[in-house]
Amino acid sequence: QVQLVESGGGLVQAGGSLRLSCAASGRTFSSYAMGWFRQAPGKERDFVAHIAWSAGPTYYADSVKGRFTISTDNAKNTVYLQMTALKPEDTAVYYCAARRSRPTYSWNDYDYWGQGTQVTVSS
Repeated sequence: QVQLVESGGGLVQAGGSLRLSCAASGRTFSSYAMGWFRQAPGKERDFVAHIAWSAGPTYYADSVKGRFTISTDNAKNTVYLQMTALKPEDTAVYYCAARRSRPTYSWNDYDYWGQGTQVTVSS
């Protein structure tokens, strides 16, 4: 059974940095795509970034491009989201997701989800 466990969220001041981790287990993920999504209160779940686990191009939402970096560590079966220059509008619950195919931008396409980790950016 696939399990995704996020960690690394917290409270940070605007301009600060956080690194989110998503530990994956239960499968061999080499053929999977991994995505990060976020959901602010009262808003829809939005795409943040995605990557093919086997390494390949990375894609980012325009709102985070140049500030966030998605990466994978095969040895640790972990996906990371390095977030820098954080803004109050980045405040949301961040979710890690896995898909048994190529990466996409739509959260509906993903098969497995973590429980989410809260990121709060104060102004």
